[in-house]
Amino acid sequence: MWSQLFYNTGKLARFQLRLDRLRIPIWLLSLAIVTIATAMALTDLYKTDQDRQGIAETMVNPAMTAMVGKGYGLDNYTNGAMMAHQMLLFTAITVAIMSILLVARHTRAAEEDGRIEMIRSLPSGRLANLHATICNLIGTNVVLALIIGLGLYSLRIESMDLEGSLLYGAALGATGILFTAITALFAQLSESSRGTIGFSFTVLGIAYLVRAIGDVGNETLSWFSPLGWVLGTETYVTNYWWPILLTIGVALAIILLTFYLNAIRDIEAGFFPSKPGRKHASRFLQSPFGLALRLQRTGLISWAVGVFILGVSYGSILGDLESFSAEIELILTPVEGVSLVEQFLPMLMSIIAMICTIPALMALFKLKGEEKKNRTEHLLVRAVSRRRLLASYFIISIVVSFVMLSLAAIGLGVAGNSVMDEKIVFSTFYNAAMVYLPAMWIMIGIGVLLIGIAPNVTGLTWLYLVYSFIVVYLGGLFQFPEWVGKISPYAHIPQLPIEDMDFAKASILTVIAAVTIFIGFIGYRKRDIQG
Repeated sequence: MWSQLFYNTGKLARFQLRLDRLRIPIWLLSLAIVTIATAMALTDLYKTDQDRQGIAETMVNPAMTAMVGKGYGLDNYTNGAMMAHQMLLFTAITVAIMSILLVARHTRAAEEDGRIEMIRSLPSGRLANLHATICNLIGTNVVLALIIGLGLYSLRIESMDLEGSLLYGAALGATGILFTAITALFAQLSESSRGTIGFSFTVLGIAYLVRAIGDVGNETLSWFSPLGWVLGTETYVTNYWWPILLTIGVALAIILLTFYLNAIRDIEAGFFPSKPGRKHASRFLQSPFGLALRLQRTGLISWAVGVFILGVSYGSILGDLESFSAEIELILTPVEGVSLVEQFLPMLMSIIAMICTIPALMALFKLKGEEKKNRTEHLLVRAVSRRRLLASYFIISIVVSFVMLSLAAIGLGVAGNSVMDEKIVFSTFYNAAMVYLPAMWIMIGIGVLLIGIAPNVTGLTWLYLVYSFIVVYLGGLFQFPEWVGKISPYAHIPQLPIEDMDFAKASILTVIAAVTIFIGFIGYRKRDIQG
């Protein structure tokens, strides 16, 4: 019986690997190159014990702890301890994103597209496709763990020994395997790929926030987050392996539950009950804009709640910054008449703005997903122009960029002023956030441009966003040349409230965004619709 359920898993696994013959290598190479390059850069930048201890003192304040995690070995900040402290968490999050996207692609998305129904009509087991997906992702994460672990060890950097390097890689691989299991589970519970990805990202976001709150306050709370388990390995310091075993054990338990749920549910069905719709659509829903908004309503609400909580989380630690004034002055140049919190705002807001760009781009690229599934044809054969259709998703994206940034600023300002002795005018928080809108519009403009002229390469927009995060957040760490940072639109934003508002730069960015959007609309009107 069991053999029948998993029949032809191997053939399906090879088929999926063929479909991902570019995606998986790109993910693996990108993660490995960034990790190894970072290790080399840190070693070159901080060559002496004194240099490393200096940077260690800047990492003990609550703001940095919330961002990158609690540091271990800060009293003896070796190259290995520094690498694990500053890079392990963000790399683990990236690995989790990779696993979420790949699993959703071969489970619920394949089911929506009708591929699973075709596969089951052939001689294959009921659980074969799910089993193939999980096996491929486990194998991918194991390969990633080995590449990164052995790659770090091959650098022969002092304090980065074989055990610590393998543990570093294992922590990343275990995180990927866990979120493989979580996404596979939500693929059974949800009725759509959008819901599967949304729920999985929600779990990832909650894991990050719980870990951040726990690391700053109650350390026990961090152990309720799988990201806290990853940091609990204390890689390159004490090298605990048991959190890896815990992560793998939880993943295996979830996988067993996932197999059971997949075996008992009907194809294209989910266990989360769907709310029956109205018998008659409202006038708003009958418009392209109303339909586009309705399709994304749940996801956008989830993102709105998430970014507000993110703002509140970071705002709740602002009251502790003053007590770390000496350490923060090592990474922030003191500005006369500006408090430490105000000096810290530009860096914080740049990160929040890039996070808020994600739902804005997702709202825009929903159009590409609908086109790929041949759903836009049903609209375009009616009295709906291409320009109106693209404009509906574009307007939603613009509104989302404003709303998300506003919610994050409100959460940051309200929580910050509730814990700070010296209050800051709310407009300071809000202006420091809103100034990033032109940079977000540049990203949206690039998205519209690619949808209009090259829809198959819209993924370049995400690569550009990742590049922006690296050069803006890690630019000082890597000491990139100035021109490298200037390629990103976020690097041209005035650092409010430290600097004065530069309306010329903001206007230029807005004009560039408008031009790319205009070209994208022209291209979308002229190109063939994908079938």
